[in-house]
Amino acid sequence: MFLPNQKVVCVDGKFPLGIEQLYSELPKEGVTYTIRDIVPGIGLTGEEGETAVYLCEITGPLNAHGIERGFRADRFAPLTTIEEEEEEEISVGMPQLVPA
Repeated sequence: MFLPNQKVVCVDGKFPLGIEQLYSELPKEGVTYTIRDIVPGIGLTGEEGETAVYLCEITGPLNAHGIERGFRADRFAPLTTIEEEEEEEISVGMPQLVPA
């Protein structure tokens, strides 16, 4: 999944109507953020099993239980830089050396 301090980009900035009342700010699609923490999440209708992330750039208000509301992790994708993509292409194309 993600790690704290990892850069991610928001790939799903479409939120249900009215949800802005629960947050001070919402992530915007295409914008880069930094993961602050990864936590178990609970959906708006109480379903468990989701993974939520907290972002360094957005600090939300606390809910009725004193817990900050996170954002679904699947709204984000790891940010890959051109250098990382080039390194991956090089490592994929290189033969693996096996000791004799």
